[in-house]
Amino acid sequence: MVKVAIGQDSHKFDFSNSNKKLILGGLIFEGCPPLKGNSDADVILHSITNAVSGITCVNILGTVADEMCKNGVIDSKEYLKKALEYLINYKINHLSISIECKVPNISSRIEELRENIASILNIKKQSIGITATTGEGLTEFGKGEGIQVLTILTVEEVWWKI
Repeated sequence: MVKVAIGQDSHKFDFSNSNKKLILGGLIFEGCPPLKGNSDADVILHSITNAVSGITCVNILGTVADEMCKNGVIDSKEYLKKALEYLINYKINHLSISIECKVPNISSRIEELRENIASILNIKKQSIGITATTGEGLTEFGKGEGIQVLTILTVEEVWWKI
């Protein structure tokens, strides 16, 4: 059996916070404002986490992540790992990630993002496609106010533990 889910997340930039870094896909993007959020606000990993939740029907972002955050866990990789705990008897076939923002320049780091996300998910980077757009500046994300990410996740049922 094959299942498909979509995940979405968006955050505004926090132009007043100089102590926090912009983290996307688990990577630090220097010279850019961070995103607002209780966690590291990694919209890419949050979008993937939401897509996994769409497959498992177990919502992690919200109550579970809020509780983890209260206990000092602000690394979005940990939220994604928690979501993956419920992805039983399924393997990830493909991940398609679409990022809308004016800044930072995503295109120059797509390969690095693919490698890092593949490492987190324990899949081949060839199973991850990433596109980036400014959306011609038609939304707040394309105007530089924040970042929005949409993810489509495809998984296949397996009868053995991977």
